[in-house]
Amino acid sequence: MNKMTPEAIRHALNEVRAGRLADATALIQSTLSRHLPGVGDPLAGCRAKPDVPSGSRRSALSDTNFGAFQGRTGARPARPARLRFTCAAGSREYVLHVPENAPTPPRGLVLMLHGCTQTPEDFAIGTGMNAQADAAGLFVVYAAQSRGDNAQSCWNWFSGADQHRDRGEPAILAGLAREVAARHGVPPGAIFVAGLSAGAAMAVILGRTYPEVFAGVGAHSGLPYGSARGVTEAFAAMAGQEGGTRAVPPEMPVPTIVFHGASDATVAPVNGMRITADALATCGQITEIVENGRTAGRAFHRTTNLGPKGKVRAEHWRIDGLGHAWSGGDAKGSYADAKGPNASAEMVRFFMSLAT
Repeated sequence: MNKMTPEAIRHALNEVRAGRLADATALIQSTLSRHLPGVGDPLAGCRAKPDVPSGSRRSALSDTNFGAFQGRTGARPARPARLRFTCAAGSREYVLHVPENAPTPPRGLVLMLHGCTQTPEDFAIGTGMNAQADAAGLFVVYAAQSRGDNAQSCWNWFSGADQHRDRGEPAILAGLAREVAARHGVPPGAIFVAGLSAGAAMAVILGRTYPEVFAGVGAHSGLPYGSARGVTEAFAAMAGQEGGTRAVPPEMPVPTIVFHGASDATVAPVNGMRITADALATCGQITEIVENGRTAGRAFHRTTNLGPKGKVRAEHWRIDGLGHAWSGGDAKGSYADAKGPNASAEMVRFFMSLAT
């Protein structure tokens, strides 16, 4: 079976850019064919069932007993146990990070969605989000895509069955975020979602399909809503070609912060611009503030878009020299670039500005 490794992705993108869409499709069809959009009955919204440590029977342990991924002392394990969330649309494993000295009530919750081939544990290390969450008093939920639902652990952002409310992965992930937030008393309007690559594309979908749940979206190296319906369109979108159903503007655009490397050869940087444009599509008059800066020897270009009454609607970061990797991350994790700016810190700053 062909595997969708980074090398295979780059090869398929080259086929797309050369106009050989059939060859690109054949390269990955065996891996992703089960996720092509099909016709099926919409699933009902997610009603949470009790979540338990994965692979075990019901336990009296609360998820607040599970801590960070590294560097902790005391009774908490070095690596947290995975839990499982189940609802009518399906189930997924997840890991919950509880901030040290968590305030009561907590200041918010961030749902983190990893990229292809990654795991929640790897993603937590690579993004360094736990340290930022500790400082801000945020809970962090790292959702896990299963190999059974995607052979390369990608969130199925390109599947028509996973782009709508009350069905598929959006229903599962929104239900997971709501369940954990309710259990821990997260205030209304303080649930956020962020992701990398395929996870960023799914984060954008969640913002579009559940705007009443997610108060802000963070998209790093991602793609806009409705940019693909199937394998061929997915690779075309990654190469920067425009298609899908993006012409339909969001009814309730969610404030969005976008990071994208100018040297990203896996997901074309124009996709970050399109995510930003969608976030501003129905916001009326916009005031644009442009900043050019440099950190850790790397230039960045930040555009902040303010809507009526000066409220931030979108923030777009284009980072020179950055490829397909999390900016300002920890190189111990995959797809992480240690040079700044620090995407995790900026996302938390952006989210907290929305919650106040």
